[in-house]
Amino acid sequence: MGVNTKAIKRRIKSVSSTKKITKAMEMVAAAKMRKAVDTALKTRTYAKLAWEILVDLSKTQKSKMALLATRPVKKILLVLITSNRGLCGSFNSSIIKKTAIQMRDPKNMSRQRINGKSVESSDRAEIEVLGIGKKGAEFCKKIGYNLIASFTDLPDTPSLAGMLPISKMIIDEYTKKNYDKVVVAYTDFKSAMTQTPKLRQVLPISEIDLEKMFEELGEEDLQKEKTKIIASDKVSDYLFEPTRDEVLELILPKLVESQILQAALESSASEHSSRMLAMRSASDAAVEMIDELNLNFNKARQAAITQEIAEIAGGAAALN
Repeated sequence: MGVNTKAIKRRIKSVSSTKKITKAMEMVAAAKMRKAVDTALKTRTYAKLAWEILVDLSKTQKSKMALLATRPVKKILLVLITSNRGLCGSFNSSIIKKTAIQMRDPKNMSRQRINGKSVESSDRAEIEVLGIGKKGAEFCKKIGYNLIASFTDLPDTPSLAGMLPISKMIIDEYTKKNYDKVVVAYTDFKSAMTQTPKLRQVLPISEIDLEKMFEELGEEDLQKEKTKIIASDKVSDYLFEPTRDEVLELILPKLVESQILQAALESSASEHSSRMLAMRSASDAAVEMIDELNLNFNKARQAAITQEIAEIAGGAAALN
């Protein structure tokens, strides 16, 4: 019995040490989550308005501007956003699972929306992956997907400067017609308890995606902003200085960059929220385990004391 109580003591000490680690990780994740969520929420309104401008411009400029051009989809670039580290619950597995399901049906992914109608590609489109985060890159290498690039050195809260090289690479590849469609796979932040994996078309621009984004960003305060935007008079035309084409050539890449940055910010907020909840669950499980081990320790110690008393009483009876 003495050996048993010592083993339980070691187990209690080990679990207590683990609890301290998970509690510290929970607090760190909570601090990062607050910063990431605050950044994501602040940029949503700009991202929504930028996306609206893109859609309005695409209605009249598809034939002239490279970033607004719609063409038959033969090759797709999928931007997969995951985390560099684990211990964040189902954050990575959810977006990877959804991406894998979509990639099994390239014909569906190549579907285009032209003039409000869904048009399927006659050929089986080729899909290449650009990974942001180690977990997504590792998954692509393991499964055998065509991973063309991997970015794993981004900060916990992505910035425009940090995302700019990635955005420029995506825009350049689409402009050069190396890809006919660009899709971003990310995790949309709803609340600290809810994060939803999404696949969203970035290029070419689609009016349907604007409507979907409005539906997805359904927070109460954002819903008010949406109502205000939609209720306002629609701008039917824009005044450009110096010329229309020069202004569009400058502004369109920046508007696309804002959409890619927003997807990264939403994923960052979702990652830290998932990690905080995962570490909180681990801490709660450690507390329950410690309580159970203390109960077993007390039972084992009581059994040892009872046995010792019985042995003493038996020895005294034998002497008599």
